Order: sequence, then C-alpha cells, then structure tokens
Amino acid sequence: MPLRMRFTTWRPLATAAIAALTATLLTPATAHTAPRTSQPVYSYENAVREAVWVDTGLDGDGDGRTDRVAVDIVRPREAAQRGRKIPVIMDASPYYSCCGRGNESQKKTYDANGDVVQMPLFYDNYFVPRGYAFVGVDLSGTNRSDGCVDVGGRSDVHSAKAVVDWLNGRAKAYTTRTGATRAKATWTNGRTGMIGKSWDGTIANGVAATGVEGLETIVPISAISSWYDYYFQQGAPLYDSGPDWLSNYVNSPDARAKCAAVQQRLADGAPRTGDWTPLWTERDYVKDARKVKASVFLIHGMQDLNVRMKHVGQWWDALARNGVERKIWLSQTGHVDPFDFRRAEWVETLHRWFDHELLGYDNGIDREPMADIERHPDQWVTSKIWPPRGTDTTTLRPAKGTEAGLGTLGLRRGKGTETFTDDPRHSETDWAAHIDQPTSDKAGFVTKPLTRDLRLSGSTEVTVTATPTTRTAHLSAVLVDLGPATIRDYADAAEGITTLPDRTCWGPSTTGDSACFKETSAKTTDVEHTIVSRGWADLGNHASDLTGRPLTPGKRYTITLDVAATDHVVPAGHRLALIIAGTDKDLIDPPADTPTLTLDLSRTFARVPLVGGTAAFALATAGTATAVTPAPYEKLDGVDAPRAAQRVPGPRNTN
Repeated sequence: MPLRMRFTTWRPLATAAIAALTATLLTPATAHTAPRTSQPVYSYENAVREAVWVDTGLDGDGDGRTDRVAVDIVRPREAAQRGRKIPVIMDASPYYSCCGRGNESQKKTYDANGDVVQMPLFYDNYFVPRGYAFVGVDLSGTNRSDGCVDVGGRSDVHSAKAVVDWLNGRAKAYTTRTGATRAKATWTNGRTGMIGKSWDGTIANGVAATGVEGLETIVPISAISSWYDYYFQQGAPLYDSGPDWLSNYVNSPDARAKCAAVQQRLADGAPRTGDWTPLWTERDYVKDARKVKASVFLIHGMQDLNVRMKHVGQWWDALARNGVERKIWLSQTGHVDPFDFRRAEWVETLHRWFDHELLGYDNGIDREPMADIERHPDQWVTSKIWPPRGTDTTTLRPAKGTEAGLGTLGLRRGKGTETFTDDPRHSETDWAAHIDQPTSDKAGFVTKPLTRDLRLSGSTEVTVTATPTTRTAHLSAVLVDLGPATIRDYADAAEGITTLPDRTCWGPSTTGDSACFKETSAKTTDVEHTIVSRGWADLGNHASDLTGRPLTPGKRYTITLDVAATDHVVPAGHRLALIIAGTDKDLIDPPADTPTLTLDLSRTFARVPLVGGTAAFALATAGTATAVTPAPYEKLDGVDAPRAAQRVPGPRNTN
C-alpha cells in the first residue's frame, strides 16, 4: 500500500473559497501572523519584465561554447523595492514559439527591448500580484535558447535545472545571449515550484528526479514519467516515429541547422524494435524517485491516449515508496489542462497549494484528502488517500462460456482454451461493442450483472499464456464497464471539452497580455460501454520487458501486461469485462505478421485493484441482478474509435 500523505479531511471547495474570500488577511508587507491566502497587493501593470540567459555548462549544439537558455521573468516591482525576496513559479517548455500553450495556443511575444510582453497562460497574471515571480524557460534548442532538444534527456532536464540553480545562486546568467554582463537573482529567496502540461510537466518530473535543492514542489499535468513508455509498452510500438522526429518538430530554426548529430543519436538510441537502450535509461525518471525532495501535485486525464495513464501509476507508486508528499486529480478527460475542465476550483486549489508549499502558509491543504476524482462529467469525489484504504489486489480468472469467444470472468480458475486472430482494422471500441457476439478478433470474458457497485482503484496486471502461429505477435488487454453511462467524449478532437465564446478573467491584464480566457464546458456523450483501462505488449518480450525476441510458432508463452492505473466505479446492474486481443487499432502498431493466438485459460488471469478486495467482488457478483440491456450496436451513440496516436506530448487542440 502506498505511503500516505498528511491529507486527512476535506472541506467542499465552495466552502473553502468562501472562507478564503471572507478571511481577514494582512498584506505580506505588514503581516504579524501567517496569513491563510496571499492577496493581490502588487501591481501587475508595473511588474518588472526582463530576460536573462542561464549558462547550462553544456555544449549540446557543438558550437564550441556552452549553451545558454533564455529565461523570461515577470515579477512584482514593489517587492524588490522593499527588499522582499519572493518565490518563483516556473514553466520550462519547448512550445513557447513553435506551437503555443493552452487551449488558445498562446505564444510568447516581446517588446523592442526583447522583454516579454505576453506570457502564455494565466500564471503570471494571477500570481505576480500575489507576491510570486513567474519564470518562463525556453528549453535548450527552442525559441531564444542555445543547444538542442534531446527529448527528455540531459539537455532538456539540465536546461531547466540550471535555472533552479541560478535562482539559488549556484549558476551563472547573463543579460544577453552572447554578452559578458552577469545577471544575479537577488530578488528571489530561491524557493521554486515548477508547473506545466505534457512536455512541460515532464520536465518538472525530470528536474525533481535530480533532487535539486530549492525545488520545493512540482505540478505535473498530463506528464511523462519515463520516455520509453511514451513510445513503447513492453516492446509494442505506440507510435510510428521516435524522439528524433519530435526533437526536429520543436527545435528552433537555428537549432535545426546545428543539431544533426543530436538527431542521429536519438534515432540510433531508440530502435523501432522496442528494446530498452541506454537512451531510455537516461529518460526514466521513475528510477530516480528516491531523489525527489519536492512535493508533487499530479493531474491527469484517465482517458488520456497521448500521455497514457501508465505514466501516472508507476510514478505515483514510486513516489509513495519514497515517502514523497503527494496530491492528485484524475479527470474523465483526455489530454486536457484542469484550467479547461474545472477552472474555478483549479485556480483556487493551485493558489492554496503554492501558498502552502512556497510561502509556507498554514492553510490546511496538506490536511485535506489526497485525491479528487471525476466520477461523472463535472461531478467529483474525494479520497482521503489514493488508492483508498481497503484496496486490495483481486485475482479474476477468465473461463469458457456457452459459446466460443464469449467467456465468463470470476474467481474460479478456468479450463480449456480460447482462440482469436489479430485484426489490425479493429480497436478496443469494436471489441467492447461486440462483447456479447462471437467474433474472431478477440476473446471476451464478462462477469454476471453486479448486485452492488464495484470500485477499481490503481493499476492492474493481466497475465496471458498464449500460443502464437507466427514469429511476431502483439497483445492488448482491456477492462470494460458494460452498461449505459454519460461520459466526457474523450475521443472527440477536443478530448472532452467544448470551447465557448465567453471569457473569464484570472488576474489583471495589460495591453499585450490578457488575463481573460475562453470558457469551456464538458462535451459529453451517451455510451453503452466505457473503456476503463488498457495495456499492451509484444509477446516477444515475454522473457524481459527490456528486450524482445522472435517467437516459435506453436510454442506456449506467458507474459504479464501492465494495464494502466485508473479509478472507476462499475455500478450495480453493469458488468465488468476483460478483453484479450491483438492490435488495438490506432493505439499500437500491428506486428509484422498476422497471428492467431490460443489462450490457455488455466494460466491466464487479471490482478485487479478493488476497493474491498476479493470479498467485495464476491458480494458484487453474488445473487441475481437485473442486467441493463444495451442498445443494439448499430444504434450506439458512444465514443468513436481511437484516432491515430498523437506523436506530440502537448499540442493538439488543448495544450
């Protein structure tokens, strides 16, 4: 069971907001007791806007001089005038010029002096008046920085870590990209919090995993925890390209002219075989979780098919084993920022989190529940710890049913075999929609209708014993909730939100930097089945997650698939299904061959994290329940099949 953070009781967010608004607070300049909430007492319009270039000590682009990364700063002028040293909120990103940030794809803009005018997102507008500095870092090889993008490797991580070091007096910075005039961060106390979505949040994970002093907290949103698991899962390719393509995508024109050698190293170090190489070891932050000193507030969409939920489970568990203070939000969305699915609550909670972690305010957020989970669109529940107490791994076993391919799922060991043939034209949504029909492309196993709710919370493992007919074979394992529901339409292009024309404002604006952003609402759809979680593997990796090997047709192999973390309640009257199949169309690439696989049911099983464990499953499947009758497949109005996998951890419609 994961180690527990100090979060204990929860006040409704509305109550917390009212308390924050009505509390009598002193300004930072005159406080005699620790205030509960920082207030907007500084001018945003008159804030200091400046740029420095921090020396990373690396020469990634091979031009004979060490690389400098551009750091754009917005900070309250009055704090510096009063000699008050302030903390920093930092977003290190490769996207500030190539692609933009946020739902409106904002980019940095500059004045004639080269100082930032528009800083994307709301962080500077909202937090600078409250006594924070906001720092936007261009990763090496992007925008105004030297060096080359190396996709989560030493250059990426060190270019952000060097800024934390500079903020704490341990690194050099200059007032220009090539000049010799030094810049010192005399205005900060060095206490830094990193935040960002996707690649930005990934860098926060990577910097935290260095154990750098001065990094007090990170807020990774939809972030990668190990880059191998962005491109492969247990040997199965998730994308048709590697990190060399991604590096070229975000490199500045100047970097593209200099970074051919880096591009080649990325291509050579990430073979499409799916084998683990030293390149992936360098980009695995999970292995260094023991070094993390910063607290972690993690946010992720449970239906994120870009940065998939496997990144959450392995990072969260590693942090827990090492006693890191943690908090988590899990939404029903895909790859979406919480500013666009729970805006008011997000800003208020993030505000309190930074006040606690960076200003040291005793505002109680550390004593509140660890987890917020979106159970239905815009309906949230909390867990005191996550996964909740009483969660235990339950072994569920597939067994033959009355027809071939239509099996049962329960506690008793099955006998015999089931057979399916990989069909790369079909996806998890096809398999789920035809769960009660014998089809040749999948093996489905279903519980009886539940007599009471059953909650899954955490990561699942599915052990499959299969005999292939070919030298290559891929496997998919999918958990499905069979029954009607209204969910966020995560398969839509906007991944569960609708962008509205009206705007709301989060802090003061200037002529060049508006604090007002388009509102959003939940985009929902009615379904007859919900994909709960999935996992994939190359059967050739049966002996090792690190390397694959050709299969011997007719030989039996056993492999355990990692099925991503989730938190889902299967309601009474619904059924829980386990589907085992081959290529999950548009989520993994197909193997070289088209195998038929025969499952040995006596040696195939799923280890599922259930609240209440085996006893809860036995109770939920005991007795007789009225099954919820699904609509005919032809009449279903559910999510579309997964679209071609997104190769960029960030930009789509919602960055």
